[in-house]
Amino acid sequence: MKNLVIGLLLALTTLSLAACNTVRGAGQDVEDAGEAVQDAAD
Repeated sequence: MKNLVIGLLLALTTLSLAACNTVRGAGQDVEDAGEAVQDAAD
């Protein structure tokens, strides 16, 4: 189950980073991914 969550988060992060057009957008995507990892850990 843990591997599935990690795999989904990595896929989401990859798609988010590919979709962003600016460095600021990339920073926001990374922040959102970090929050998702924290929520999954709780």
